[in-house]
Order: sequence, then C-alpha cells, then structure tokens
Amino acid sequence: MRTIDRPGQGTKQVRAVRTRGGLSLRLDVRSVVVGLLLLAVALAAAVALIGSGDYPMTPAEVLGALTGGGDPGQQFIVQDLRLPRVLVGLLVGAAFGISGAVFQTVTRNPLGSPDVLGFAQGSSVGALVAIVYFQAGTVAVAMGAVAGGVVTGVAIFLLAWKGGIHGYRFVLVGIGASAMLYAMVLYLMTKANIVEATRATTWMTGSLNGRDWDQVWPLAAVCAVCLPLVLLYGRPLRMLEMGDDAAYALGVRVDRVRIVVLLAAVVLVASATAAAGPIAFVALTAPQLARRLTRSPGPNLLPAAIMGAVLLVAADWASQQLFGADQLPVGVLTGVLGGGYLLWLLVTERKAGRM
Repeated sequence: MRTIDRPGQGTKQVRAVRTRGGLSLRLDVRSVVVGLLLLAVALAAAVALIGSGDYPMTPAEVLGALTGGGDPGQQFIVQDLRLPRVLVGLLVGAAFGISGAVFQTVTRNPLGSPDVLGFAQGSSVGALVAIVYFQAGTVAVAMGAVAGGVVTGVAIFLLAWKGGIHGYRFVLVGIGASAMLYAMVLYLMTKANIVEATRATTWMTGSLNGRDWDQVWPLAAVCAVCLPLVLLYGRPLRMLEMGDDAAYALGVRVDRVRIVVLLAAVVLVASATAAAGPIAFVALTAPQLARRLTRSPGPNLLPAAIMGAVLLVAADWASQQLFGADQLPVGVLTGVLGGGYLLWLLVTERKAGRM
C-alpha cells in the first residue's frame, strides 16, 4: 500500500491511498477531521439531551445508565423514555441531512431541498388523510405519511422528466407541487373536527416528544438500507455537479444515478417525516453548513448526514433548556432558525449573481 500526499487549494490536503490490487481511495483530510468532530458533537449533544428533562442527570449518570449501571429508576428513564427520543432525533436528522445533499446536488441548486420542493407537504397530506378520513392510529398515520411522500416524489419526478431531469425544471415543478399540496393541507384541516385538527396540527409542527422504540426500529431499518445506498453513489454524484456532458464523458450513467439516489432520498424523507413530522429546514441547512465546514466540492454526503443529526438533537436540547421539557416542539425552533438562514442564503446567492 502506498500513500501520496497532494496539497489542494489553500491548506486543504488530499490523501490518496492505493492498494496492490489497483483499488484507490481518495480521502479529503479536512473532510475526515470535520466529520469526526461533528460525530463527537452529535454524541455529546445526545448525552446532554438524555440528561435533560424534569429529572436532570449528569453525563456520568447518563453514561452509567446506558452501560447498565445506575439504579433501576435511572435505567428506566434513560433506556425506556429518553434514549428512543434521542435515537429518533439522530436518525431523522441524518436522513434529512443526506437527502438534502442529494437534492441539492441533483438540482445543482442550494434551494433544492425536500421541504422547499414539496416532499414534506406530500407526507403531510398523506398523514392528514389518515387522520381526518380514517381516524388512524400512530402506525397508520406513519404509513400514510410515507405513502404521501413517495407518491409525491414519483409524481414530481414524472412531471419534471423530459428526456432526463433538468435541475431548474425539477425545482420549479417541486415548488408548484408544494403550493398545491399546501392548499390540500388547508382543505383537509377544514374538514377535520376539533380533535382531529388538534392532532393534525401537533403532528405537522414536527416534534420528538413522546417518541419510543416503535418509531426507532422502522426508521433504523430504512436508514440501514438507504444511507449506504446513497453513499455508494457519492462519486457519481460528485461528477454530476460538473454537468451532464462531463459526467457522461467520465462514464457515469446519469439518468440511472439520478433515479436511484432520488428514490432513496424520497424514501428517507418520507420515513423521517413519518417518525417526527415535517421538521423544517434541516434538509436545507445541513448540507450547506457541512460544505462550508469541509470546504470541499461535491455533495459531502456523510458530513451532511452527521450535520443533520447535530442540528436536530442540538435544537431539541436548546428548546428544552430555553422553554422547558416538552413545551416547544423542535420543529418550531428549526423553522425560525432555518427561515433566517434561508433569507441569508437568498441574499448571498443574489449578490453572487446566481439568482
């Protein structure tokens, strides 16, 4: 095995590792370091969130309860009540982060986010149909959200297809679909009674409150399949950012790559929305922040996933510290912060002449 150091732009270094069999692996040193630091921050935020609540616990007590120590009361609070909530937050954040990176790469547009293009609204319509017309339980509402998100994704994909997928056409179709789906959400709210409307509003806010192992395992199974699948297409996605002609010249099957990664991203978004509701702006901001930290071209899929987990868990912890346990759904806080970030992004893109 041979290791070659190549200086990149500025102080960035790229390390290429080549084996005797001819297999080569390109490692961006800064991206690896940033990813490890973000992972450490995500784990620290998870421990802090587990220790927060009406019964506060120190990090040492949390770690002790996670490893089988502590008294039975602490083990029950940590392992049965708080750990599932944190795991849902980490998985939902990772799913939103990596799906946002996929959409922004495919559309070559920083505004190409699932919550801007209508996928979250599609999941909301599916969940509201289950609540309003079928008085469905938690599992059926989650299935309705997944079905709504997947149907919306397929419809947008077919409407935007014209000899292939063009980024701006995909964005425009998605924005139009988002407006129509939001109108359907409002219509369904008018058809609901007071109990159904309250339940629907609570779900649409986006929250980790009350999440248990029933939400963890299905989402973990989806992430275990879709996350590695998307990561496997990291190199073709990086080439797609150079344009279709350049990607074709490099041997990338452009349409196949787009179909596979978009379907995987839609399933991730729909499953995450089903588990925690349509939590706003995590999918928009996580890839952008990850790219600014790594200073690396390409989709930065793994850093974006970890950044999404950090953002969601940190926002949930901040909402508990500022407003008390279970007082402010995390979707409200991410919506406020993400809206400010969206305005800043629009101003920046306009000044750069890209809008």
